[in-house]
Amino acid sequence: MNVVRWDPFRDLVTLSDRLNRALSDSVGPSTSAMSYGAWSPPVDIFERPDGLVIRAEIPGVEKEAIDVRIENNVLTLHGERRREEEFDEAAAHRLERIYGSFTRSFNLPATVDAAKISAAYKDGVLEIVLPKAEEAKPKRIEVQSA
Repeated sequence: MNVVRWDPFRDLVTLSDRLNRALSDSVGPSTSAMSYGAWSPPVDIFERPDGLVIRAEIPGVEKEAIDVRIENNVLTLHGERRREEEFDEAAAHRLERIYGSFTRSFNLPATVDAAKISAAYKDGVLEIVLPKAEEAKPKRIEVQSA
């Protein structure tokens, strides 16, 4: 008789796999209900020498359906992705794309010049440039002889 070492984590992984398979294979009203509602677009935020850049992926959203606002030092992105055409959801085999409205908000640092913020939308990517205020940019001070 062989001795088999018991691994409690193996049972947890097996249970997790079974649950994931059961939930991903389900097709019906719950899947279609999840495809329409609030969602949150993924963003990249990075810094350049002249300011910050926020890039949000919002493919399928019309430019006119995007609203970018600044209020109380908070930048808010809001919009809605609508279905191109309506169809009978009972006839759908898989519904993975999410439709509906989205909102993302970001606290702006005091170093941003809110009056010079710009936004551009191209190929499903919204790029917002947040330039640094002049007083926040690093300045070189020349040292003079005494």
